[in-house]
Amino acid sequence: MSIDAVAEQNVHLFDARGVARRFRHSAIFGAIGALRSGETMRFVNDHDPIPLIAQLRERLGDNLTVTYRQRDADAVVIDFGITGLPTE
Repeated sequence: MSIDAVAEQNVHLFDARGVARRFRHSAIFGAIGALRSGETMRFVNDHDPIPLIAQLRERLGDNLTVTYRQRDADAVVIDFGITGLPTE
C-alpha cells in the first residue's frame, strides 16, 4: 500500500485509521478547526468519507477545498484545505 504522505509545508497529516470510529468525526472537526487559512490537512482513511465531506462543506462553505490524492481499496487520501479565513 502506497500512501502519499510526504511532508510538505503547511500540510498536516491526519490518519483517521488509528482513531476509534466513534471518535473520528469529532477528532476530524477539531483538527480542521485548528487549521489556519492556507493550511491543509492530509486526511487518510479506510473508506471514502462522503457524508463527512458534506458536513464539512456545510460548516465551512467556500473556505474548504477538497482534493483527492488517492482513492482505492487500500486507502483514501484527501487534502482538506482552508482558504479565505481571517488570519490571527
